Amino acid sequence: MSTIRIQTTQNVSLEYEIASAGDRILASLIDYGLYFVWFIAWTLLNGEYHLSPGGRAGQVIPMLPTTFYMLACEVFFNGQTLGKKALSLRVVRLDGTRAGLGDYLLRWLLRPIEIVATSGVVALVTILLNGRGQRLGDLAAGTTVISLKKRPGYATPLAGEVAAIAGYQPVFAQAAALSDHDVALIRKLLYHGSKQENYMLLNEVANKVKAITGIQTSLQDEPFLKTILRDHAHLAVHGSV
Repeated sequence: MSTIRIQTTQNVSLEYEIASAGDRILASLIDYGLYFVWFIAWTLLNGEYHLSPGGRAGQVIPMLPTTFYMLACEVFFNGQTLGKKALSLRVVRLDGTRAGLGDYLLRWLLRPIEIVATSGVVALVTILLNGRGQRLGDLAAGTTVISLKKRPGYATPLAGEVAAIAGYQPVFAQAAALSDHDVALIRKLLYHGSKQENYMLLNEVANKVKAITGIQTSLQDEPFLKTILRDHAHLAVHGSV
């Protein structure tokens, strides 16, 4: 499977696995399956309770949720629709920053042209030819779709170190809330911050981790981040992440 290297705003290079065309198609089928369920439910509801408003409004109202579904999900679920979540996929920006409303809006506006009008042919061809997993909407927004699945044989960094410590007990169980990509970024920033004695960077990373996990601790920033990495590795090895 192809990968893409993203340079973050902290000048750290991260490698992500690009979502395969097959996974993206399957995720879309799940989302469209939800559309079908919605229309069936709407039809049954109208038939049983006689709630159909009739006329033009009766045609517009059931279309509203499906029209804005993709946009709303990606905005509120951090780049994931329910289909993408089921397949562990996510929309991200190529510069490593979190995609914003404008990015999701561009992807959504081009969807009718490259997916609906052409049954997805234009989007599929663009993804296959692009090399970075981008359809037209992604090219316009500067985004792509990555896979969050663990690779076969993947070993969480520090897993060996933790395994060597008999009876190791995690200090912060909340480390399980961090994704593998979060941990990869923490590790690289910790390395650069420690090497360059950039204590402001270490403090910023530690505060971000605490905000995500809800952890409150009196540990200094560097020991705290090292503990978080060990805890995440231990929880991953034992199937808790």
